[in-house]
Amino acid sequence: MLRILTAIFALSILCQIPANAQTVKNMRIDTVRTESFTMDYMRFGTGRKTLVILPGLSVQSVMKISDAVAESYRLLTDDFTVYLFERRNELPPSYSVYDMARDTAEAIRALNLSGVYLFGVSQGGMIAMKIAADYPGLVASLILGSTSASVNQTQFSVIDEWIRFAKAGNAEGLYLSFGEKVYPDSVFEQSRNILIDSAKTVTPEELSRFVILSEGTKDFDASDDLKKIACPVLVIGSKDDKVLGGEASEKIFESLKGKPGCELFMYDSYGHAAYDTAPDYRERMLKFFLSH
Repeated sequence: MLRILTAIFALSILCQIPANAQTVKNMRIDTVRTESFTMDYMRFGTGRKTLVILPGLSVQSVMKISDAVAESYRLLTDDFTVYLFERRNELPPSYSVYDMARDTAEAIRALNLSGVYLFGVSQGGMIAMKIAADYPGLVASLILGSTSASVNQTQFSVIDEWIRFAKAGNAEGLYLSFGEKVYPDSVFEQSRNILIDSAKTVTPEELSRFVILSEGTKDFDASDDLKKIACPVLVIGSKDDKVLGGEASEKIFESLKGKPGCELFMYDSYGHAAYDTAPDYRERMLKFFLSH
């Protein structure tokens, strides 16, 4: 069953959590510190392998719903110890996806992690593909969900609409626009009132941070970097993606096709947030990672 949690962009507005779910053991929220920044992360699970999750854009910190996020990935916690990283805390006025990839890789290395199983969605997928290309020793296997190797004008127009709402201080308009674009129509209609209520909790500081992170996707292009990715890759998209388009996932796979262990799976009716709405998404992740 899908359960509305809160209006946090691109990872867990909806999580597939059983009504009788128990709290995941060994949950920890911490901060990694480097010479130039700090970055919050959550850790859960007891598996021997290491899974790193990079969420997409968010207005409010995913750490606020850490227990719910952990429950939604419970299926993977016997085989993996899971780390989910936020973006850095100290944002400069301009902060590109390339910068995000560099800093996230530094945070991963600061925790002495290597050979990780890396899963990124939306903007997190852009970061993940750059890390896999630029720091191959860090990544053993990669899943890219609902993402794109480049952001063209049409794709950015959706994000730019969210930026305009955020700059105007209109959190409700932002959340409703997001919900309409990211989720299938039926899910959005069921969620409308909860999105409106959630928007009331957003602060001006959170909106300002969201603007910086969103503007960081403009002119992103890692198309030429895909050829540098050496690890197995599963690309998962949805044909009805209203944000980046299903064809974006297909283009990533075309660039990777022929490399050992590279696969594509396209959903048909789960929207951009297939990672939340498709009931078999976690099973598909687990099967791929355990076979590579």
